[in-house]
Formats: sequence, structure tokens, C-alpha cells
Amino acid sequence: MKRNLMWVAISAFVFGAGTLNAQTQNKPTVAPGQMTGMDMGAKPDRGYTKPNIPAGVLRITFGDKSADWTLAKLTALPHKTLTVYNEHTKANETYSGVALMDLLTPLGVPATLRGKDLSLYFVAVGSDGYQAVYAVAEANSDVHDGMIVVADLEDGKPLTDDGPLKIISTGEKRPARWVRNLVLVRVAAAQ
Repeated sequence: MKRNLMWVAISAFVFGAGTLNAQTQNKPTVAPGQMTGMDMGAKPDRGYTKPNIPAGVLRITFGDKSADWTLAKLTALPHKTLTVYNEHTKANETYSGVALMDLLTPLGVPATLRGKDLSLYFVAVGSDGYQAVYAVAEANSDVHDGMIVVADLEDGKPLTDDGPLKIISTGEKRPARWVRNLVLVRVAAAQ
């Protein structure tokens, strides 16, 4: 009997303190067995929002300026060719496209980065909402040895499954930041 009373007292203290603690911290209390957050097996919401941009258009924004690039406009610009190793396919792949800096400078992104310009970054967004962040300095040959291109060709042929545009960067150990079906590049300054 004493053992049962002691168990009841300990349980009341532990569970009561937990409820009191949750209430005093404005945290919701959870009933035993109640699921919170994401159900097991469900995919996490990564906050991807599909951009509202017409198919086949790449929109680049910097401050209050923006430019829309169609595949035809991009094809007419000078291209850079680079060969990169893709960890997923375990093969070298050759892409051709426009150097990203050639698309950023007409919007006012400085060609030579100094001081506060080094806080500039861009978010590359795919049509499915997938996003990757780069420092603008990574795209600038004045600062960085690597290269970032908006590719429209792979092995001399138009992109199919990953296209029509894809952002490719050299120096990546795996292609996690290569955004396929690229539709938006937003440039901003870190605060």
C-alpha cells in the first residue's frame, strides 16, 4: 500500500510538474499517445513555393530591377563550356551556358565586388520550388576560381529532363545546388 501511494505521489509530481511547466511556458500540453508535428513517414515541408513564372522564362531580380530571359535570348549570348563530375551519375558531364555574372551585371550587380558587395547572395529557384543559395562572389571570376553558368546544353544537346535551363557550378562535391528547371534567380544582400 505504501509503495502504491508513493508511486501515485511521484507520478502526480512528475506529470503535474510537466503540465505546470508547459502551462507556465505557454507551451501546449500533449496527451499521452497524441501525435505532434509530422507523422512518421511523411515528407517534411521544406517551405518550397512554386514560383509563378511562365514556362521557359528565367526571371532575375535585384532590388527593384528585374529581367526576363527566354531560351531564345539566352541561346544568342556568348556561352561558356565546362565539364563537371556528377556524383549522382558517377560521370563527367559537359554543359554549355551563359555565365551567370553576364546576366547579373545589367541589373546593377557590380562586376568587381568590394566591401559590402561581398555580402550579396542569390537564391536559384526551380519550377518545382527547389532552392539553393550561393554567394555572388562564387559567380565572380574576380573573386572566385569557380564558375556558375545558366546551362541550356548538355553534351551539345538541349537539356530535356533537367531543362530547359539548369544552374551548374564548378567545384561542387555533389550536385546538390545544381537547380534544374531553373526559373528564378533572386539577388539580395545579407543583413
